[in-house]
Amino acid sequence: MKILMVHPHDIYSASEPWTIRITHIAEEFAKLGHEVKLVYFPLPESERGKVLKAKHKKFKTIPFERSKWFLPYNIGRMYKLSKWADIIHFQKCFAIAALPALFAAYLRKLPVHYDWDDWEYAIYNWDPPSKIYGEYLNFMEKTIPKLADSVSVASHHLKKLALKTGVSKDKISDSHVGADLEKFNPKNDGDKIKKQYKIKEKLVLYLGQLHGGQYAELFLKAAKLVLQKEKNVKFMVVGGGHYLPSLQQKNQKLELDKNVIFTNYTKYDLIPKYLAAADVCVAAFEDNNITKCKSPLKIVEYLAAGKAIVASDVGEVKRMLGDSGIAVKAGSKEALAEGILKFLRNNNFRKENEIKARKRAEVKYNWKVTANNLLKAYTKLLFNK
Repeated sequence: MKILMVHPHDIYSASEPWTIRITHIAEEFAKLGHEVKLVYFPLPESERGKVLKAKHKKFKTIPFERSKWFLPYNIGRMYKLSKWADIIHFQKCFAIAALPALFAAYLRKLPVHYDWDDWEYAIYNWDPPSKIYGEYLNFMEKTIPKLADSVSVASHHLKKLALKTGVSKDKISDSHVGADLEKFNPKNDGDKIKKQYKIKEKLVLYLGQLHGGQYAELFLKAAKLVLQKEKNVKFMVVGGGHYLPSLQQKNQKLELDKNVIFTNYTKYDLIPKYLAAADVCVAAFEDNNITKCKSPLKIVEYLAAGKAIVASDVGEVKRMLGDSGIAVKAGSKEALAEGILKFLRNNNFRKENEIKARKRAEVKYNWKVTANNLLKAYTKLLFNK
């Protein structure tokens, strides 16, 4: 199968790490013998920041112009490129990528698949700079799914939204998030990370991009409570983003300067080593429209790394954890702290959950399963063509 994939962001920039989803799916397609070309929209050199990966070798990557003024040009270019494809797959509802993908599919009479992984309107409204753009985004997100021939969703709540927008049930398929089982593995060694940061205490880690819709502050508040009962503990926030400076200020107000380490952006290839250094991994969330729709990447990477996990129970979290980890009340610093202390104080309990976590990832939450689910949807489209 020849699959043309489209993502509106920069697959090589650490500033846009959510592109990991589409690149891993593309790699799985390539491993299965499919031919893949991935169109992406790079940031200007001055904004790209650290590079996630120098080059993707298993599939071809094609940069398009990111400016909205290039939309007509990008539509024409996508039309030419699509002559090669059997199917077009695009992610997210942003016009710069969605419209070229849809126009090319319609003009070529190709099946087009929309991969819906986040409720973008809810994320934007977390801290909206423009209500007008917010309403425009809301319109796009309600309209785009109806224009695609099939829609995959990363959560049950997104499935409900798809049905509410008018997408028929038989067009919707599951495409939960996955983890790289080779990269994220209990056999990884975290000693270098511990030496680098001079960590001799037990380590509790939070992984995530510090942009809109993230809840690392809740993690810090839980850390404060843990340290009131257990002194021999270090906490680490792995990731960077727009909210890092304000988060560091809040950390100072909580008087946690000596207890919390902020790594800022780090190369994706190093993330497994950070997880290997941790005794407990945390996914902190509030209960809102953003988190109800999420299929959090951090949780499946914790699972694959074989970690003891404490996560706020919202949306897909409990379903993802299964019989591993501890799901606690969303938005509660006290519940997070209690879950962390359970693992820190009981080594046998922690080890039991570590084994269960890895098995959970091997059975269900990996990119191979996600890719196979998508291929079933593609086959259905091509068969009915």
